Amino acid sequence: MNTRTLGVRLIGVVLASLALACDSGDSVSTTTTSPTTGTFPNSSASATSDHVRWDIISVTSFAPLTVEAGGVAFASARNSPTLLTIKLTGSGTFVAPTSGGVSGAATGGGTWETFSDGVSTGSGTYTVKGLASWQFANFQAPGIIDHIGDTNERSNGNAVLRVEYSDGTLGTLGIGCHGPGALDGIVEGVIATKGFVTYWDAEAPPPGVDKNRTSFHVEQ
Repeated sequence: MNTRTLGVRLIGVVLASLALACDSGDSVSTTTTSPTTGTFPNSSASATSDHVRWDIISVTSFAPLTVEAGGVAFASARNSPTLLTIKLTGSGTFVAPTSGGVSGAATGGGTWETFSDGVSTGSGTYTVKGLASWQFANFQAPGIIDHIGDTNERSNGNAVLRVEYSDGTLGTLGIGCHGPGALDGIVEGVIATKGFVTYWDAEAPPPGVDKNRTSFHVEQ
């Protein structure tokens, strides 16, 4: 898995989506569809749209590499005298134009917990409110036993989602997947914002340790 830091372009998208999150409140509707069903929200999407499922995944075996839903990922914030981190779980779906761009056709969410120097400072759930950006890179090469979806739909790329946390704060969730056959420059893991705090350093997935990994499945 590639462990490069996030590129300038993705961070720019997060900044733009922060403004959307602050301005839109609850104006974008979502459905109550469970992300674990693999179904998608209602939309007027045409054949030019990508139907995508995203997951923070769990690796149940590294030999052979086997994955399922229900993992955990971490990101941290700079420019603080203490180490600020956020722990996230989650999954969901969205429908997006193949060229990228915003969409209200999004479902899902997960749990969050924040820390300061390793001490918990809050926890709860979050709900996806919309899609700010989706960038498809390529379909993955074979080699993973996938208990989430169709292994032929596994994809590399990145997405930025607008989210609302259970304590009332708004923010964003950035997801990057750098799986088999990925192009250079894609981060593996998550970044996030929560209120004004920018957790923009994705923690790298350590070899042999079950954390900081993601997946996309793009319906074909």
